[in-house]
Amino acid sequence: MPMSIDSIIARIGGPDATAQLTGVGTEAIRKWRQAQAIPSRHWPAIAQATGLSLQDLQPTPAVTDRPSPTAGGSQTGSSMPQARPDGATAALVLADGSVLWGKGFGAFTPKPAIGEICFSTGMTGYQETLTDPSFAGQIITFTFPHVGNVGTNAADDEAARPAALGLVVKEDPTEQANWRATSSLDAWLKQHNMPGIAGVDTRSLTLKIRDGGAQTAALVFPADGRFDLDAIAAEVTAWPGLEGMDLAKEVTCAAPYDWSEGVWSWPDRNAAPTGRRRKVVAVDYGAKRNILRCLVSAGCDVTVVPATTTGEQILALKPEGVFLSNGPGDPAATATYAVPAIRTVLEAGIPLFGICLGHQLLAQALGAKTYKMERGHRGANQPVQDLATGKVEITSQNHGFAVDAKTLPDDAHVTHVSLFDGSNEGLASDKYAAFSVQYHPEASPGPSDSFYLFERFVTLIDTNGVKH
Repeated sequence: MPMSIDSIIARIGGPDATAQLTGVGTEAIRKWRQAQAIPSRHWPAIAQATGLSLQDLQPTPAVTDRPSPTAGGSQTGSSMPQARPDGATAALVLADGSVLWGKGFGAFTPKPAIGEICFSTGMTGYQETLTDPSFAGQIITFTFPHVGNVGTNAADDEAARPAALGLVVKEDPTEQANWRATSSLDAWLKQHNMPGIAGVDTRSLTLKIRDGGAQTAALVFPADGRFDLDAIAAEVTAWPGLEGMDLAKEVTCAAPYDWSEGVWSWPDRNAAPTGRRRKVVAVDYGAKRNILRCLVSAGCDVTVVPATTTGEQILALKPEGVFLSNGPGDPAATATYAVPAIRTVLEAGIPLFGICLGHQLLAQALGAKTYKMERGHRGANQPVQDLATGKVEITSQNHGFAVDAKTLPDDAHVTHVSLFDGSNEGLASDKYAAFSVQYHPEASPGPSDSFYLFERFVTLIDTNGVKH
């Protein structure tokens, strides 16, 4: 009798071991699990490694019986159910065949919003999360049930436009109740052409992602109320996944610009502090505005440049330090143009600091590798340990890829680790004046435990910088 795909992968030694055995990426393994089938070209290698027969590797029969649809419920099967529950106006169609019905809000979808479904555990800051460019290509499930209750306002946008594809929430968004609000979440979503779905069992969906890994999904909120679920499922299956995608080019700025606004504080609001200023070039792979504010508040004059800016163009601006921002997509794809630029900066002796995608790109520039995580880290309550001090920081995170610490060169070392899964959260070069962290020290949303990293960058500039 055929074995389940999960059983076969477990027998090999897990997703990473399976990817190594078959010569594919972990994103491909994820899609095998979604489809519950392994391409036949890989059967001989798997059979030889596990002792399984070719019959064991045949796809498992599809489930054909389904429960009756209920609002907010899910149905699975080889053919999508065509009926929908009373009152349902939107659906979330998952690659594993599940259909989650709910009530749509925000903007209608002229075509399905298809991307990777993920979850975020933050209890606040939904607007900052939705406008974080690192969420490009993703549909966000909020584990906190009450989303929308404080409305929206322009000051909380982390980018000029949202990058996320849509959002999934448990409760219907309520009218805003906050003195800072200038618009409801529903109106704000309509303004930005972003759909949402409410009434979904987000606890169950989060457990599905946690236990089975991130998968492709489509959020559908049609204006005419028509759902062609079989066609939507085919589009979901065809979506290639985030592995191999360079999304930084889609969210970066179009041209260089200067940033002078600091972190908000009373009574000076966003004024930059007085004192010595350091000339810093920030490479925008999808930078959040609060990162730029933190750099200004730490004592930097910031010029932001597009992701594709070359090393020579960066050096022509005569920076005292270079910052590598956060951003979406596969770092290995963005590295094709980012790594040469970063290496040019490193060889010029310019101090360098990276965050999130910038951390991964620095690692690649130093010779390390990155990999796709099973489910990633997203939320504002992620514990990280600083190995130098032993202190634990509660951090804000948003990433689905990570640095493989085992591949770091001898002249670089790990500085921080996740206390959730032991994955890499920071590194420093012993050869260059460069360091980086996987998490978001600027928070927004989240705690400000890690602001000291911006001050460390300024100190690195003052003690190791190249004077122009």
